[in-house]
Amino acid sequence: MPELNLNFDAMVDRRGTDCLKFDHAKRRGKPEGLLSFWVADMDFKISSYIQDAIRETVERGIYGYTEPTERYFEAVFNWMKARHGFEPREETLVKTPGVVFALAHCVRAFTRPGDAVLIQQPVYYPFSEVVLDNGRRLVSSDLARDENGVYHIDFDDFERKIVDNNVKLFLLCSPHNPVGRVWTREELTRLGDVCLSHGVVVASDEIHEDFVFSGKHTVMETISSELAANTITCTSASKTFNIAGLQTSNIFISNPRFRDAFCHEVAASGFSQLNTVGLAATRAAYEHGGEWYEAALQYIKENLDYAVNYVNSEIPYASTARNEGTYLLWVSLRDSGWSDEELERLVVEDAKLWLDGGRMFGESGRGFQRINLACSRAYLALGLKRLREAIVDASVIKNRV
Repeated sequence: MPELNLNFDAMVDRRGTDCLKFDHAKRRGKPEGLLSFWVADMDFKISSYIQDAIRETVERGIYGYTEPTERYFEAVFNWMKARHGFEPREETLVKTPGVVFALAHCVRAFTRPGDAVLIQQPVYYPFSEVVLDNGRRLVSSDLARDENGVYHIDFDDFERKIVDNNVKLFLLCSPHNPVGRVWTREELTRLGDVCLSHGVVVASDEIHEDFVFSGKHTVMETISSELAANTITCTSASKTFNIAGLQTSNIFISNPRFRDAFCHEVAASGFSQLNTVGLAATRAAYEHGGEWYEAALQYIKENLDYAVNYVNSEIPYASTARNEGTYLLWVSLRDSGWSDEELERLVVEDAKLWLDGGRMFGESGRGFQRINLACSRAYLALGLKRLREAIVDASVIKNRV
């Protein structure tokens, strides 16, 4: 049976479907009718194989408690082994409704109120939320940005922050959202060794592992048996196959003691079985979604090439490094000299766009905007054109003053 949903140029109208990306502007303080490039899901129809699996589940007409059998694990295992050289054992798998859910439970399982948790800003903003909302102390070893806009780890600062703050847990984003780095094996090894030497548990968010355009994603726990025993590996089919709303994630915890502590916190939250439809969709994605994924990856790569060229050559004051991974472009507008408030007004009121302002990713994100590239090329081109025109117009006014 052929894969059907491979036309990524097709504009799918998501408005009027209670879609977070398009239907909640007013509730989130934005005007209606903006072109939306913020929340990290795709505007592409999912694989027809996933649709078929969902349809089969729906037509059965019963949505009772569901716990998948060995076939589910085999589908996940085969994908991880083939794509990432990762061969987890079945007993290490803990299924959760999402990666952020898992990170929050890592915070509760491996730290106590008041303990320090380390992150690397600018970083996906729920990292800060799950730390602060659970009464822990947030510490950031900010990433360093070079003259080409590429981010690097300040390893001396990383270790110093751990020692000075008696850090208990490190939340790693790999590949990194929003800066688009795919950390090398050497970088991850060095991070992991520092954590091991100071007794810091690593929770590794690898949800973007399948979106790599240069370099190679390394699963943190594959580096060594010592790191495997010190790492919680958080994965999901949600980003790869555009099924985030079905809320199914796969968390791998090799260390039995860590696994027991994590599962205790999950049980304490009152959670047990996952979404029935989500389980069916995830299994189908990993079993049959390869062709769709490869086509989507290529399309997004071409969007990335287009966007990087346009931003760097056509938009005044704007610059971006080419992503190594993720489908989220991190654009600097710092050269404009405008404040975050001025940039927000320009983006929303003048360009009529809904982007993610960099400040939400930490203080080091000020002056940046994050743009979702997982949309049709025509839609992306229209959004970038609007941004350019708004900045050109604002620049004319600025230069007249």
